[in-house]
Amino acid sequence: MALAALATVVWAGSFVTSRALHDSVPPVQHAFWRWVVALAVVAPFGARGAWRQRALIRRHLRFVLVASLLGVAVYNTLVNQAGLTTPAANMGMIMAASPVLMAVCERAAGVRLGARRIAGLVTACAGVLLLVGGAGAASFASGDLWMIAAACCFGGYSALLRRRPAELGGAAFLFTTFLCGALMLLPVQGVSLAVQGGFTPTPGTVLPLFYVGVMSSAVAFFAWNRAISLVGPTRAGVVYYLQPVCVALLSWALLGEAVGPRQALCMALILGGVVLGTAAGRRS
Repeated sequence: MALAALATVVWAGSFVTSRALHDSVPPVQHAFWRWVVALAVVAPFGARGAWRQRALIRRHLRFVLVASLLGVAVYNTLVNQAGLTTPAANMGMIMAASPVLMAVCERAAGVRLGARRIAGLVTACAGVLLLVGGAGAASFASGDLWMIAAACCFGGYSALLRRRPAELGGAAFLFTTFLCGALMLLPVQGVSLAVQGGFTPTPGTVLPLFYVGVMSSAVAFFAWNRAISLVGPTRAGVVYYLQPVCVALLSWALLGEAVGPRQALCMALILGGVVLGTAAGRRS
């Protein structure tokens, strides 16, 4: 569970980064350079293993391509697109709905969740719904819809990881999906450059891209994928409910976004659900 918590905390920073760069780096270019940096970081650890396991990767090419599409190419591009109009705190709140999708996918595959774990999911989900619903319809931005789509992609990706071939190494899998995802984004990157133009490389744009490339991509995805293989998407997904808490605190500290009494109450519900769900998992 510590690996899932590490990925969740690190990913919280990526939502703040998406919001902070919304007026300086176009969403597609943000996603493309993120994965180029991540690919460079992972290559020394995974490229040789991916080459040795190329026959295995070819046999499971459909799985690899779907995982690359959902978890790399589409998910993060949607998050960056949402950052154009949605506060970082809202982005984290909406993304916290993805563990519900993970649990639904796992239950559909025949996995028993247990009453306490379901109670933890429901409690944490209630906190998320209260937090989002309390904002009111007037503040519901188009970016919220992009974030809902992103949550669906991430939930599907996390559930899909259950089917990863056991003999395919973690670093080799990351390198392969990062490479495929970057290649999928390459044509869209060209269109973005032609239509929107490039961004100006400054410390304020380059350093955040290095953060999301190194920490939010290479480190966090390795930790999350490992957590899924150890405890499954539902248990790891309960910890993921910490996301809106971390994002709200970071966006308050770094971007000046307000955190009021309602947010504090909802964070308490979310944390309570996490404790209940993870405690149930340890007992089982």
